[in-house]
Amino acid sequence: MTAPWLVALDIDGTLLHYDQSMSDVVRDAVRDVVAAGHHVVLASGRSLVSMTPVAERLGLAAGFMVCSNGAVTVSCDGEAPGGWALEEAVTFDPEPALRRLSQELPGARFAVEDVGVGFRLTELFPEGELDGIHRVVALEDLWDDEVTRVVVRAPESTTEEFHAAVAELGLADVTYAVGWSAWMDIAPLGVTKAAALEKVREHLGVPPSRTMAIGDGHNDVAMLRWAARGVAMGNADAEVQAVADETTLTIEQDGAARALRPLVPAR
Repeated sequence: MTAPWLVALDIDGTLLHYDQSMSDVVRDAVRDVVAAGHHVVLASGRSLVSMTPVAERLGLAAGFMVCSNGAVTVSCDGEAPGGWALEEAVTFDPEPALRRLSQELPGARFAVEDVGVGFRLTELFPEGELDGIHRVVALEDLWDDEVTRVVVRAPESTTEEFHAAVAELGLADVTYAVGWSAWMDIAPLGVTKAAALEKVREHLGVPPSRTMAIGDGHNDVAMLRWAARGVAMGNADAEVQAVADETTLTIEQDGAARALRPLVPAR
């Protein structure tokens, strides 16, 4: 076979439907790409504990995963099923951002990630939004140590109100991404999926020209720009599609499978 590609795949809205289901067509396409000898790397805003079940569904038992929007990178040698080992965890002091956000968004809920375990949070999030073990603590207890990620959720606010409040904060000392709802992920400055994937690419020795990424969200923009072949899902909004090299079908139409098909030899 020719030299392998590094294929970075977002999860939600790309591989998984919004009800957390995955089509057999997409699952089989990912498995076929792995069988063809390519490096498939899941790259998600999800935490490690939320990504490992997805890797199992896809049959990914070896390689790398980029978690928490690039703050956490793990690897597995394939010998111990589910045995993902921590390669890198980039941390920061969350206190300044949390103090400012708690003043601007008094009704918001805040959480910090405990890698491989779950979250410490000021109030439980809506059911199903965070995986792992949840421990409710005081706001001050969220900054007793450096963390890889802060999650901000304001379910009672409109998306427009949330975006306006965040824009006024001027969080220049961290990296943040606002989601489709009243949700924001905060990571160490400079941390993105793209930055973590570049380190994986260098480790694997894959040429930049043989990198591919598929995603649908604003936290995928840097990743789509990083890849030699950046593919936006058909369900991505216009801003995300504008930075991609191409746009595939929607998740309902198994767009990820269509984009992956050229990497699999014809049978």
